[in-house]
Amino acid sequence: MELSAKSEYALLALLEMSAAYDQGEPLQIRQIAALHMIPDRYLEQLMATLRRKGLVRSQRGARGGYLLAKPPWQISILEVLNCIEGIDSKLAEKRPDKDDLARNLIRSVWLEACNAANAILATHTLQDLCDRRRAYQHVDVMYYI
Repeated sequence: MELSAKSEYALLALLEMSAAYDQGEPLQIRQIAALHMIPDRYLEQLMATLRRKGLVRSQRGARGGYLLAKPPWQISILEVLNCIEGIDSKLAEKRPDKDDLARNLIRSVWLEACNAANAILATHTLQDLCDRRRAYQHVDVMYYI
């Protein structure tokens, strides 16, 4: 199990939109891209996917950009990953191979691990990421006399 660059970029963009959610101001792709050194064109494609799947909405005009389509506490990390990677949260079980017990055992353990990972990702939201980032930023601030 590995986090793809595509999913990481999407989560970074959504994290920025989550942090700006209370202000209600849209963020432009170039702002987000500059903050996290994401190629603009690539981020445009990711945002289009997120928009089609209903996680973000776009706003036109001089002060246009992207906003979350629903509150950050209602968007799970699993939902984002499923949207970006095009996978369903319920893993399709492969048909057991009646002639290969070892392969079936490996698949069953892998499925168990994936289900456990999905369960954890489903419980964490974009709001959780914002809260953690805020907590880490406060810890990093040290005052010396």
